[in-house]
Amino acid sequence: MLELFDNAFSPFARKVRMALSYKDLDYRSIDGLALSSRSEMLRVNPRGEVPVLVDGDACIVGSAQIVAYLDDIAPAPPLLPPSIGARARARRWHELSDTALDAIVHDASLWQWPTLSRTDSPPAGLVEDAMRDSHHILKVADGQLVLPFLCGSLSIADIALFPHVSALKFLGFQLATLPNVDAWFRRMREVPCVAKDVLYLKGEAATVFSRQNREHYESTRVVWRGDRIEWLLANGYFDWFEREFREGRVIVPHVSS
Repeated sequence: MLELFDNAFSPFARKVRMALSYKDLDYRSIDGLALSSRSEMLRVNPRGEVPVLVDGDACIVGSAQIVAYLDDIAPAPPLLPPSIGARARARRWHELSDTALDAIVHDASLWQWPTLSRTDSPPAGLVEDAMRDSHHILKVADGQLVLPFLCGSLSIADIALFPHVSALKFLGFQLATLPNVDAWFRRMREVPCVAKDVLYLKGEAATVFSRQNREHYESTRVVWRGDRIEWLLANGYFDWFEREFREGRVIVPHVSS
């Protein structure tokens, strides 16, 4: 059976779970971010990041690579649309979700994480900057939507984007200003593989939000890398990040898998 090093709240792990469900593939889930799984997690990915898919002797690291692997081993239903143009658009939205939008949502949502213990507030302007840049990206999506989904038929573009839009709504982002995206989001919640993951996430959140379960996760330090650092610094939060680094609340992965 496939093994997925997973975490309920990771948007990248959510993407893979939905793709596995969409393809009706059975798998065993291991919470790769739980402290109890730390040594096993580092064995399959020295960077300590989820998701990782293990299929016999094959170990696939990273959500984009896992999604491509799933299309190789289980081509139907496909995660890319049939036409060349639509496939190109789907790949672009997949990339934007994984990079630009992930960075924005990650940086603005730290104070909402159920596993993280923080008593401070976001630096002034950070959430507002995140809402502004998210709106810019999603406004493009609003104009490009080929109903009923981003690229016409359900694809990896929709599955990759959905977790980030869900998190933005939790932060107070108003989808009503983007009617096509709003309709798309409501439609996505009715897709079986998405509805299943939403239900799973709610159950996990209820468990982890309880005080006794927070101790099973890293509760003070946050992993920062790539686009997440870039977005933060591009918006001028140098002093805040330097203070986070100085006070030991920053993890920067440096071991390549």
